[in-house]
Amino acid sequence: MNDAAVSGPTHPASPARPVLDVWCDLQCPDCATALADVRALRARFGDRLEIRLRHFPLAKHKHAYAAAQAAEEAVEQGQGWPYVEAVLARTAELDKRGEKALLDVAGELGLDAEEIDTALIDGRHLLAVDADQAEGKAIGVTGTPTYVIGGERLDGGKSQDGLRARIEEITERLLADQDPAAG
Repeated sequence: MNDAAVSGPTHPASPARPVLDVWCDLQCPDCATALADVRALRARFGDRLEIRLRHFPLAKHKHAYAAAQAAEEAVEQGQGWPYVEAVLARTAELDKRGEKALLDVAGELGLDAEEIDTALIDGRHLLAVDADQAEGKAIGVTGTPTYVIGGERLDGGKSQDGLRARIEEITERLLADQDPAAG
């Protein structure tokens, strides 16, 4: 997924900063909990750390695949990250109401909900979601959230405990490696 705050596979990472890939299912309560860590990382590192949301909808969440596609359309409309945060804040509602909840969130954010509905019907973002999921499977992602930074995969699906500290540690090391004079 790509936008000002989050970028994805179609925009290669800048070589000047570390990249944190966050493999996420937008119907996953654990991913909703992980948002606090993502926000804290964004606040601490700002644009020195590129955070990329990667789609990994799980089969057990029947609306996660549609949510990932809707998020891609929200990116096209310039509200990718706000949309993702709003959907993750409503995972229980998404479970009960499905695509209607996705469209309601879009409307509340001032997005063109009709265009999101059309995107879900015509499947224009299927390839982006499928590509993320395939890449995740290829590198061993099995659950969400899963983080990848500096070649290290951290599984947050079982526990978030200590993961933010570990990501901060890796990020600091990668930043120091890029600028030895700063360390």
